[in-house]
Amino acid sequence: MLASELRDQSIEAYTVTADASKPESIADAFQTIREQHGTPDVLLYNAAVISKGTISTLDEQKLIDEFKVNVVGALSSVKEVIPAFRERKEGTILITGGGLAISPNPDYASLSIGKAGVRSLALSLAQELQPDNIYVGTVTIGGYVAKGTAYDPDEIAGKYWELYQHRNQVEFVYA
Repeated sequence: MLASELRDQSIEAYTVTADASKPESIADAFQTIREQHGTPDVLLYNAAVISKGTISTLDEQKLIDEFKVNVVGALSSVKEVIPAFRERKEGTILITGGGLAISPNPDYASLSIGKAGVRSLALSLAQELQPDNIYVGTVTIGGYVAKGTAYDPDEIAGKYWELYQHRNQVEFVYA
């Protein structure tokens, strides 16, 4: 759907499907990308499971399953691009975070834990990869994304673009 909207605007766009909870699915998707389009220059990870539930009612397996998407999928994706980025001494990794990493919501316990985890992953990765000239940035979004609101997706996309262009801050808190 989004790819066709981009194509309608004469923007080249391709899709590859993967299950963010399964490292082997992510590896297969990146293999397809490399075979069909070459090595990526930029990775944007923006996957999350949003489910309602408090800590006291959260099932352990559900937390693990959602953590696989919210955090482990980001790690698996990052590991697919780091070798080429290191070899080139250049690359960009952008990760979508959430305000729940800073101010957890008791009604969204799993997502709060996941956003804290992916934020830690991004900030740690930025420190690790900076000497290799690999930029890592995260946009921490403090609300629900919806067109025509303070969290308009076009405005948020502009923040990603600014991070990509300037590479001068690791985290932008969009609140």
